[in-house]
Amino acid sequence: MVRKSYMILFFILVFLTLAGCSKDGHSAAKEIDKPDAEQGRQVEQVKNDDRIVATTVAVTEIMDALELDLVGVPTSYKDLPERYKGIKDVGNPMSPDMEIIMSLKPTEVMSVTTLKYDLEPIFERTGINASYTNLESLDDMHSEILKIGERYNRSEQAERIVKGFEEKLEDIEKQIEGKESPTVLILLGVPGSYLVATENSYIGDLVKRCGGVNIVTGEDVEFLASNTEYLQQANPDIILRAAHGMPDEVVEMFDKEFKENDIWKHFNAVKNGRVYDLEETLFGTTGNLAAAQALDDLLAMLYPQ
Repeated sequence: MVRKSYMILFFILVFLTLAGCSKDGHSAAKEIDKPDAEQGRQVEQVKNDDRIVATTVAVTEIMDALELDLVGVPTSYKDLPERYKGIKDVGNPMSPDMEIIMSLKPTEVMSVTTLKYDLEPIFERTGINASYTNLESLDDMHSEILKIGERYNRSEQAERIVKGFEEKLEDIEKQIEGKESPTVLILLGVPGSYLVATENSYIGDLVKRCGGVNIVTGEDVEFLASNTEYLQQANPDIILRAAHGMPDEVVEMFDKEFKENDIWKHFNAVKNGRVYDLEETLFGTTGNLAAAQALDDLLAMLYPQ
């Protein structure tokens, strides 16, 4: 990273005047011999001392949409934005590699609030400046995008992203107007077990936005242990099964549970064939930029034609 000195700053200013800042922040100048369309792009000066590490895929995708560079990204089987090709992997979101993170000399390490309890002591112990992005609902995500945009001079991009979601939600409200609200049970599966998602979970929030009524209400937490007898008494119209971690393995686990546990056959949702497996890339445990597509998919499940 460029050291702060008057001489280097002088050369940077000269380069910026002649060619403009590079989009990826790794080069101080571009070649002058570019098409007029490229020369006409808005030139933005990126602070050279911003060294940001994103430790979750959702945060990484948000930073890409805000056109912000990173020096570290999470290790994931999911495809990360092309902007971050070749950027250093810092490990699993739930247990990032602190040695790698410290070697990157970050000015900010970004995680999410749902992991704060586990990660905060580790970051504090190593003296790393960590922030926790609240992606627990659509409103929380919108608020955080605007805050990040303001913090890093990307307010225009942030407002554009949030406006797109707001327009989507307005369209959803029109589509469900006058329709009877189905009752919904949401199961969140991880390899070997599953929990019940309340209306306070991210997927619970999406269901509520689509007019669905979660059979688990009045709880402050996001997830509860499963009590199949209680769930059967509530007898939801629809069962949504969300796989997390190793989706193929979790779907197999759900299939086995529904086949071998006799109680599930008494659910109306099972009798009527209204059990749906949610695509993990769309329905994560926290908010993400795939929310618009996730809402469309939920609408088709809750209100079949």
